[in-house]
Amino acid sequence: MRKLHWIAFAATAAVLVVGSSVGMRVEAKPTCVRAGGTATMVTEDLAKYMATAALNNSISNMGAKAVGKVSMTCGMNMGLPSCTARQKACKS
Repeated sequence: MRKLHWIAFAATAAVLVVGSSVGMRVEAKPTCVRAGGTATMVTEDLAKYMATAALNNSISNMGAKAVGKVSMTCGMNMGLPSCTARQKACKS
């Protein structure tokens, strides 16, 4: 019976050692999202400007940093120009 307890103890210790060493190898990876901002204004230029401002506010409020280029899509919303700006944003 004593031998069985020793084997169980040794197995538990081995699992803890292996488990803790696996946990130590995990590196912190940056969390990235596709942030966006939308605006509907009187002119397309204003809509683009305000969509970019909304995008920048979104990224800033997340505490993230912008990565890459801004993609802009524009269309009509209820007869007015509407634009959406999107960009990758990462937290480290």
